[in-house]
Amino acid sequence: MTPTNQGSIRLFRFAGIDLYLHWSWFLVAFYEISRRTDYYTSPAWNVLEYMALFSLVLFHEFGHSLACRQVGGFANRIVLWPLGGVAYVQPPQRPGATLWSIAAGPLVNVILIPVFLLLGKLMHVSGVAHGEAQAAPDAHKLLQQMAFINIGLLIFNLLPIYPLDGGQILRSLLWFLIGRARSLIAATIIGFVGVGALVLLAVAIQSVWIGIMAAFILMNCWGGLRYGLQLARTAKAQRRAGFACPACRTAPPMGAFWICGNCRKPFDMFETQAVCPHCGAVYATAPCLECGSGGSIGQWNASVQVLPLTS
Repeated sequence: MTPTNQGSIRLFRFAGIDLYLHWSWFLVAFYEISRRTDYYTSPAWNVLEYMALFSLVLFHEFGHSLACRQVGGFANRIVLWPLGGVAYVQPPQRPGATLWSIAAGPLVNVILIPVFLLLGKLMHVSGVAHGEAQAAPDAHKLLQQMAFINIGLLIFNLLPIYPLDGGQILRSLLWFLIGRARSLIAATIIGFVGVGALVLLAVAIQSVWIGIMAAFILMNCWGGLRYGLQLARTAKAQRRAGFACPACRTAPPMGAFWICGNCRKPFDMFETQAVCPHCGAVYATAPCLECGSGGSIGQWNASVQVLPLTS
């Protein structure tokens, strides 16, 4: 379960990456801004604080996207929503490429830590941050909050719970040792344990947001586990000669591994030439089960160089 373009507002495009803001972000922003009206001398500072959170999450997601492109992957969309942000990245299916694409997001937060420390030091030296009679007490509070939020985002994202960055970094490291499919299965199982811990924490401190986050992580862990099991099955399947993915150059498996979007029945995309034998639905492109990309049957047929498959 991740946010999509549906129900989202396109804000701008930078470096070929479209930024979308989900409509629910405004509801949560209104709630969060209105509940802390006594922290600053003016509600405008609460708005600035929430916009600061927006900016920190945005920098984090651009870190993922630009790193993915650096290793030859595909990244053209970021969606921000109340639970944070989602960078839609498709790095090359190599553990090193995936590791860098994921780790670059938290690395942005690491880089920002000394920036906030330096700004705080400059405010202190200039005398802005001295006492209640200071010229801009709200500015100092805002800077402190940005520093706390940045560190909080870093710590939370590095928890080894799939699909958080820490869980995906763990999965990428395991990929070097036990392969693509088994590393994903292991990471999602660890993620289920993390979900249990988050649920206990949510109950202990009576936090609705942590409970919602736990539910979000649970659904993604379940989806990741199912995909990992599918990868394990396809890795053992016999490969169909004469075809290769136009993107990753791996040959498709022989068997009913594709699910028809119309009748929801499995079929072999290449045995039937991209036509569902159950309902007759015709597919213009055949998706790759390895990298998520793909192309038309003709494009698969034209890609004759096949790379070895790793499980």
